[in-house]
Amino acid sequence: MKSGKSGIDGSSQQSVTKTFKAADLEIEMVQGSAKKPDPNQIVFGTFFSDHMLMIQWTIARGWERPQIKPLQNLSLHPAVSALHYSVELFEGLKAYRGVDNKIRLFRPMLNMQRMLRSANRVCLPSFDPNELLECIRKLVEIDREWVPYSNAASLYIRPVLIGTEPSLGLKLTTKALLYVILSPVGPYFSSESFNPISLWADPKYIRAWKGGTGDCKLGGNYGASLFAQSEALAAGCQQVLWLYGEEHNITEAGTMNLFLYWINENGEEELVTPPLDGVILPGVVRQSILDLTRKWNQFKVEERSVTMKELLFAMKQNRVKEMFGSGTACILCPISHILYQGENLHIPTIENGPKLTMRLFENLADIQYGRIKSDWAFLVV
Repeated sequence: MKSGKSGIDGSSQQSVTKTFKAADLEIEMVQGSAKKPDPNQIVFGTFFSDHMLMIQWTIARGWERPQIKPLQNLSLHPAVSALHYSVELFEGLKAYRGVDNKIRLFRPMLNMQRMLRSANRVCLPSFDPNELLECIRKLVEIDREWVPYSNAASLYIRPVLIGTEPSLGLKLTTKALLYVILSPVGPYFSSESFNPISLWADPKYIRAWKGGTGDCKLGGNYGASLFAQSEALAAGCQQVLWLYGEEHNITEAGTMNLFLYWINENGEEELVTPPLDGVILPGVVRQSILDLTRKWNQFKVEERSVTMKELLFAMKQNRVKEMFGSGTACILCPISHILYQGENLHIPTIENGPKLTMRLFENLADIQYGRIKSDWAFLVV
């Protein structure tokens, strides 16, 4: 590895015994590269680069040699546990082409550590996150021309780990496949100005619960959310505001972490986001926002629960400044309305600048595209 932080998070439950090694990579190149799409004209996740990473695992042999191959379909037995029991997980991160033409990943070790925690939670094989990151670095290096020449687009990286146990019995898997695919993506916003979204808040649907898997990036968490998302769209909203518990605690917005910038009941300027209590996914952008704003030391920054009752009270007193979601796809997404218990609540995010949302967006983009130096930028090539 050329740069970036390393180390395995202490929450890992499995020891890394015999992991794959990036030094053992076997590489098969395509005969001719496919045509690159215009990053301003593509739908997220619909185009893919020339190559992919594949690593097989069995309980008998452990991890096999990692392979970079031409992008191809998978051949799976129809009884594999990933298809029947959602024994699978995924990650999402991006590669950016900087103003200096160098390619960088943004804090990728946080993704590797989260992927390892997800693997432990669903009883898939453990691995060394440092070795996986080096394999990904090599894959991106090979497909570097797929990283858009743009200061707004990027190359989305999707690592996946699936159970390939060919059995209808629900049991610990004895076979697995780890693979990584790459997809060039355009800017989330269609113009230089933010496009705010509206949220549908109804406590009858729950995204995650304490003791569950909401803090892991498992596919089952997302597929199960589509029904609520369809109701949000039918109600004229773009995303779901997930509530939890009898007090309707605010948790996440769609697939994004959520932030509220307001004047709290003590009269303090505060940025608050729900705590990592097992219900919230520990987002990389979320953590970066917390790290940045705490370093600024210009207002209070808290990780604590906020209820809809508290939000409504603050809105009546005109104490709410901005609300926004954060995630790898959008980076930051301002929120303008919440439909809750038949009332369409207006959040004055755009009217207030959105000064904080835009400042954070620009700070993160400066790091991602190499306009400023940062140890959060992992150099690929």
